[in-house]
Amino acid sequence: MPYRWTSRRDVDETIVVVMNSIEEEGMLPEWLRRTIRGSIDTSDPQYVRYFYDEVKRHVPTALKLFEESPYVP
Repeated sequence: MPYRWTSRRDVDETIVVVMNSIEEEGMLPEWLRRTIRGSIDTSDPQYVRYFYDEVKRHVPTALKLFEESPYVP
């Protein structure tokens, strides 16, 4: 998974990993949460917004893991 999302496909792959982790383990491993946080912090705002939209759509229970997120217009 890239540290910096450069396409919607990068974000989609991240969402699939989040969905699988939540389904299989009931949680996200800390290393994965930190990796995604790095992507949120370094990626273009359009991909960060898309990430949050897709999390809301597919795994809304995971939103709390990223609630300290920055404002993204």
